[in-house]
Amino acid sequence: MRVSPVHSASLTGRANGCNGGAIRPILLGTKIVKCAWAAGVWLVALAGAAPAWSADDPRVENLALCRDSWLDWKTTDPAKLDSFGAFFRSAFSHSSNDAYFVPKSAMAIVGLKVLRVFPDSLGMGVGFSVLVDAAFDVAKPAVEHELGKPVRQCETGDGTRACELPVAEQRTLTLATGDPPNDKTTLIGCYYVYEK
Repeated sequence: MRVSPVHSASLTGRANGCNGGAIRPILLGTKIVKCAWAAGVWLVALAGAAPAWSADDPRVENLALCRDSWLDWKTTDPAKLDSFGAFFRSAFSHSSNDAYFVPKSAMAIVGLKVLRVFPDSLGMGVGFSVLVDAAFDVAKPAVEHELGKPVRQCETGDGTRACELPVAEQRTLTLATGDPPNDKTTLIGCYYVYEK
């Protein structure tokens, strides 16, 4: 089919108000022609409307992934423990009846939103753990990607799914969640010892 110059302008959008800001896909044979600048404006508007994601906090992430240990800091680097304690008190709030702390502003580890932090112990485990807003099947690959290695020692039972990875002496990385439908969040933590 031969297209006249007048029809060509219509097909490419030049005569269809594309310069006026409308985004209209115009078929030209099997190709879609769009106004690039209008699409760019539209994408910028969408980006502004997207939810703000927080950056990963390396201090919290390093403790949760067993890269650091507050238990070690107690004997080897008390100043580092004090510094982290000051940061923690300023970044988290705590209700006297709860065993956990909540971030005062948006925070993430391995790209996942932090909901709660258990800085000392959880149940019989002494360590540092973080509850993230992600299902187990999302959190586990994110942790494995960050670590650069798989977490393979996994078990399912008693209403939970859990995996662990021994990292060093007195450092075991643990991931845990409930069975469906209680699997919308995942606990990521580093445990140093288990109390009996």
